[in-house]
Amino acid sequence: LYARLPERQPADTSKLIQSPMPGLVVSVAVVPGQEVKTGETVAVIEAMKMQNILKAERDGVVKAVSVKAGDPVAADDVLVEFG
Repeated sequence: LYARLPERQPADTSKLIQSPMPGLVVSVAVVPGQEVKTGETVAVIEAMKMQNILKAERDGVVKAVSVKAGDPVAADDVLVEFG
C-alpha cells in the first residue's frame, strides 16, 4: 500500500525568509515594495543571547513582512515573503 502512495513534493520556500530557530526579532530591515539584492540584511533574530543576521538569498521585491521588532518567532516561521 505504501508503494502506491504518491510521493510528496517539498513545499517551494524559495520566495520566503523563514526563522532558522526559535528566538526574538531584534530588527526588520525591509518594508513591502522594497527591492533587495542578494546578501542584503533582511532581519536580525536573537536566540540564546546571540544575534543571527538573516540575509536575502536572491534578488527580489518584498511582498510582505510578517513580523516586527520584539516579536517572538518559532523555527520555520515565515518572516518575509518575496513577490
